[in-house]
Amino acid sequence: MGQKKVFSTRVDEDRIKDLKHLAVDTGRSLGDLLEEAIQDLLAKYKTPPKRE
Repeated sequence: MGQKKVFSTRVDEDRIKDLKHLAVDTGRSLGDLLEEAIQDLLAKYKTPPKRE
């Protein structure tokens, strides 16, 4: 992974509450959970290489 950079966006208030509860329940930081979610989303939408 590369260097960490600040990134801000707007998120639904209820999703933030859910995420904070998950962070407490799992003993992980919000940043760790968000990075995992981003990686999962990118993997989900990654297109397989085209076959020739």
